[in-house]
Amino acid sequence: GRKGGGSKKVTIIPHRLPGIYVAKSTKEGSLATKNMDPGVSVYGEKRIAVEDEKLGKIEYRIWNPFRSKLAAAVLGGIRNVYINPGCKLLYIGAASGTTVSHCSDIVGPEGAVFAVEFAHRPGRDLVNVAKRRTNIIPIVEDARHPLKYRQLLSMVDVVFADVAQPDQARIVGENAKLYLKTGGYFCISIKANCIDSTLPANVVFAQEVKVLQKMGFKPKEQITLEPYERDHAVVSGIYEG
Repeated sequence: GRKGGGSKKVTIIPHRLPGIYVAKSTKEGSLATKNMDPGVSVYGEKRIAVEDEKLGKIEYRIWNPFRSKLAAAVLGGIRNVYINPGCKLLYIGAASGTTVSHCSDIVGPEGAVFAVEFAHRPGRDLVNVAKRRTNIIPIVEDARHPLKYRQLLSMVDVVFADVAQPDQARIVGENAKLYLKTGGYFCISIKANCIDSTLPANVVFAQEVKVLQKMGFKPKEQITLEPYERDHAVVSGIYEG
């Protein structure tokens, strides 16, 4: 056998969503992002280096949909997550920075990820991820009080939220009012049993969409995250303020 279990030939092709790639070996394809910090994995994810004739060696990181609701939505066929190269993103519920690190890859050196996480232990991990990635601005604060971080934030193009709180829609609305430009975009992961465990998931999703609409959000699409997550949906669209 080849030393180090020599990897099968992997080809990297751009996904239809900007800044995201598909790593293909034989038949199965995995999502990947271009590593902004080559040589380093953030959470033990696999890295793949590819020789490019013009650019030399480029490294990609495999993006696991079982560890990231955003990756699950992309694999589930969502038409747009609105997180593009060069954009400014407010990420609410950043946890340890797993998905945030992939967003950092996507927005690239011209973009910025303002990552808010209230819990101190994941907040510490997030700060460490940001030390190596200059486009991540870690904010260890409570997203329920968005004025607390106004010094750290400029207006953003997109808000992504994954907070698993019963009042998540209100939290996102308060943040959007302060920081999301009118005509900007949103992408929200909703966990049904965090909001109401007594109702069927689809009823909870419909109620949340209504709450979002009242706050100036205009949902364009909704997608469930099976088989990666149960009773989760991602809703995305435009913010009209």
